[in-house]
Amino acid sequence: MKREELEALRAKVSCEAVLEQAGYEIDLKESTRRAVKYRRGGNIVIVTHDGRGWFDPLSDEKGDVFGLAMFLEGIPFPSAAGAVASIVGYQLSRPEWRSSRSSVPLEDIADRWRSRRKPSPGSGAWRYLCWGRWIPTAIAQQAIQEGVLREGPFGSLWAAHVDGQGRVVGWEERGPDWRGFASGGSKVLFRFGPGDASRLCVTEAAIDAMSLAALEGPREQTLYLSTGGGWSPATDAALAELAARPGLTLVAATDANSQGDIYAARLRALAEASGCDWQRLRPPADDWNEVLKNRERERWERKMEKRMRPAACAPAASREASPGMRRPLTRPDTRPADREGS
Repeated sequence: MKREELEALRAKVSCEAVLEQAGYEIDLKESTRRAVKYRRGGNIVIVTHDGRGWFDPLSDEKGDVFGLAMFLEGIPFPSAAGAVASIVGYQLSRPEWRSSRSSVPLEDIADRWRSRRKPSPGSGAWRYLCWGRWIPTAIAQQAIQEGVLREGPFGSLWAAHVDGQGRVVGWEERGPDWRGFASGGSKVLFRFGPGDASRLCVTEAAIDAMSLAALEGPREQTLYLSTGGGWSPATDAALAELAARPGLTLVAATDANSQGDIYAARLRALAEASGCDWQRLRPPADDWNEVLKNRERERWERKMEKRMRPAACAPAASREASPGMRRPLTRPDTRPADREGS
């Protein structure tokens, strides 16, 4: 088969068609426009580049439609090209992707946000964030200065989701007895840090984003993001826009569970499609806030141990010699002195 014929086949046949023919089924719940997830038993393949590319999240295998046919069937390239040619014109069973839009006017969302006060030391949101979730005051103050936090009702915290134009389109709602998202709002991205950063750390919650910032310490070139526990088409589009920057590193800092790994696979697919670097930063606990709280508890316990250590428990050398009394360097000689003469 000539090169021109191969290029025509590559353009006509989607990787999704090859997967459906091989008995794979789409996982719509875990798929996005840019990362379509297919399953067959325990096998998973993620389709990228509008159906022109793919990768196996459980290995390093990836490629185009011909490579996929070779991977699935274990056949050489000539046979794979013939298999791809046999399904030209195949119609996918999945529906077309459609963007979801909020029915609430954007100005109404913005008005509700502007009507809420910023958190301040001792306020309900401050106590929840800094005392209940152990976020350092310096991080809380920076987020307040960036305008991404508000006081919610009943001591809760609001963390803004903004679009590519910097407009507030929704917010995460967290409190001692409440967890939700703005009614009528849109999940896009919570953003904390410089907008022109070359390193993007994507988490699943605003509190995790701030927790990771606290754990990593000051970083001038890192933007900490949260998807708000979901992955809307607007989130996908916003991440793709950010990932298109030259020299960018996309860090999947999602939770240490199966859902977090799914989101990490989507971010890997996005990095593959955008041509940017990709890393997986998996928290050593369930999420980054839990990691932060564990660290702060350990620090507090060590501090309390030092304070509670009784003064009597001094080093052994101090107990053997009273203050102001020097110990002799040798034992005293108690033998009687030799007499002179006979």
